[in-house]
Amino acid sequence: MFHGVMTALVTPFYRQQNGRLIIDEERHLAHLERQIEAGVDALVVAGTTGEAATLTMAEHKHLIDISVRHVNGRVATIAGTGSNNTEESIELTRAAKDAGADAALIITPYYNKPTQAGLLAHYRCIHDAVHIPMILYNVPGRTQVDLLPATVAELAELSNVVGIKDATGNMGRLTQMMNTCRPGMEFYSGDDASVLPFIAMGGRGMISVVSNIAPKTMGRMVRSFNNGDLADARQAHSALQTLSEIMFCQSNPIPIKAACYLLGWMDNSLRLPLTVMEGEALHNLAELMNHIELDDELRVVVDL
Repeated sequence: MFHGVMTALVTPFYRQQNGRLIIDEERHLAHLERQIEAGVDALVVAGTTGEAATLTMAEHKHLIDISVRHVNGRVATIAGTGSNNTEESIELTRAAKDAGADAALIITPYYNKPTQAGLLAHYRCIHDAVHIPMILYNVPGRTQVDLLPATVAELAELSNVVGIKDATGNMGRLTQMMNTCRPGMEFYSGDDASVLPFIAMGGRGMISVVSNIAPKTMGRMVRSFNNGDLADARQAHSALQTLSEIMFCQSNPIPIKAACYLLGWMDNSLRLPLTVMEGEALHNLAELMNHIELDDELRVVVDL
């Protein structure tokens, strides 16, 4: 159903005089347009990279709504609607459907640490409450909850569950899921550093942080692989590797937001408890961006 380069979008903010950070709608819509022009296949709004955990319910719904309306069907729009509160996730998923989103990306509940039985019940409740394509999202490094392959296989039997974003970077895990899930279940990489082996194993694409700033190179890697040009796919993968590593040198989305700031696209602002990249780390990121060779032009315009 979904494929290729799917960007997990950052959420731009600006600071009011009272110090409160507000969604910068103008720069958000400009970022959507930039991504579409670069040829991405789908856009993911209000996910982890979009700082969904610190959006209010009203902001979260509004961000989904303005994104869907602006994209207007030119590419797929996938809404992050996960929460560690099942009822809240149902409310967000219903809002995504009402806004016209093409799918809901639903992370495993964080902090609560539910059992596998609890994860099954959580996803089933959302599934039964809202009829919209659902993409499961497993990132145990952030949530401390692991959606095991057997549980994924059971959830894949639900009619609305179309795929899973797997951020473990574990190819053995991917093989287990592919061997146990029903035919037609789709698998998307949530780990930028291992996208090429993931799609080589049969993954349909990636939900990427790095494609916020390098969508063309990501697209080239996927297209080259799909066209059988493995040498060019490996070349693109190699070019992206250093960038992929530095984008996770601090907690996501700190580095990618800093990179967008250096490119002049938005303020270097994050909601607490995340803090901005600055000092030597920011200078190192700028130096890398000025010298890395990609299909995307990463020209730093901020004077440090």
